[in-house]
This record gives sequence, structure tokens and C-alpha cells, in this order.
Amino acid sequence: MAETRKLAANFRETTGQALPVTVELARFDAITLLGLEEVEGSDTKASLVTPEGEVTFQVKGRVIFSGKKARERVGQLNLDGHWDVTLLVIYDSEYNPRFIYQAPRTLLVEHTPAKNKRGSMTVAKFKAIGELVWHADDEQSS
Repeated sequence: MAETRKLAANFRETTGQALPVTVELARFDAITLLGLEEVEGSDTKASLVTPEGEVTFQVKGRVIFSGKKARERVGQLNLDGHWDVTLLVIYDSEYNPRFIYQAPRTLLVEHTPAKNKRGSMTVAKFKAIGELVWHADDEQSS
């Protein structure tokens, strides 16, 4: 994954285009950093067994490039899918994870307008309604 991060960052710097690797990196990082289990056959899900039962996570990723003026969007949330919580892994321009936020399905459905069939929202909105569960500075100070 380290090589993928370098390649994606170099490609973006050279061409101005982003490689479509964020979802794979996000799933890898969520599993690794939060101690989740891989859900076989899915490139966007992970799970965790708790005393209350299994929790299934929909994993999203977003790279925040400096100097960009547009409002960053999380992308499509699969509101009809089988998941309990969505994780949003936020990356810096070098594709290094900086933050992981989580928001439960009920809260995301509540904050997604009915007219928004694609289930997308801004990163700022997700952060406002979600909970920060991992931060890179916490990892570096350990």
C-alpha cells in the first residue's frame, strides 16, 4: 500500500488527475488502524464483532488536496445496503490517513434529504454529525 500511496500522489502531482485507489486504501487503513475484520467479497465493507453482536461498516475515503475551493463530498452512501456504520477515512495530498470519522446509519439517513437519492453529503457535514475515532497525531504520539 505504501507504493500505491506514492504512485497516486505522484500521478496527481504530475497530471492533476486522481487515481481511483482511495476506496481500496480506505478499506485497508480502516481495517488496519481500527482493528476491523475484512468482509470477504466486498471492496467497501469491514466488520467488528462486539459483545452486542457484529457491526458492519461501509468504508468511504476522501483525499483533501490543498488549494481546492470546491466543497469536498463524501460520495454516494449506499442507503439500501447492509451496514450499520459508515467510516470516512480522510487523507492528505500524499494519500496518508489523517482522520477517521464514523457515523451510524440512523444518523446518516436522518441527515440525508429524501430528494438526495444518491445519499451523498459534504465532508464537513459528515464530520459535523459523525464522531472522530482515529487521528494521525494520536498514532504518532503513541
